[in-house]
Amino acid sequence: MTGTLPPAREHLTLRLVVNGAAVEEEVEARRSLADFLRETLGLTGTHLGCEHGVCGACTVRLDGAIVRACLILAAQCEGAQVETIEGLSDSGEIADLQQAFHHRNALQCGFCTPGMLMAAAELLADGGVPERDAIREHLSGNYCRCTGYHAIIDAVESTAKARADQARAEAGA
Repeated sequence: MTGTLPPAREHLTLRLVVNGAAVEEEVEARRSLADFLRETLGLTGTHLGCEHGVCGACTVRLDGAIVRACLILAAQCEGAQVETIEGLSDSGEIADLQQAFHHRNALQCGFCTPGMLMAAAELLADGGVPERDAIREHLSGNYCRCTGYHAIIDAVESTAKARADQARAEAGA
């Protein structure tokens, strides 16, 4: 019969880099990146909340940009660089931000915290001190049901100010 598609492959070999380490794994063609990270690689900091890309709990970096891992198929990440909260935490990149979250009590149940940290890290990577409204807007895709957001905004703002102060001090030295 002409014009028919070949049968879909159920599994494929996926090659990518996760948190700086080369990974090669067999994966179901329909498995989400979030499920792949959690179930196959054991990186459980990527949380699943809504599985519709709305809550932000599954936020990861894909080739340097934050994405919702529940909306991306693992198969789409062939050859990509993926960074999870574990990678950002282990590298020390967000140690000051994590400390600010702790100090400001910006985490309570902790479910949203990895996604919040991933989104905040992206905002802070631009440098400078964003206005509170800009912080709020940038984090608006990440839901928190516990904190009321004020402490989270405080933590991001204080981290931005501390980084700016440090940059000024280093420039003047």
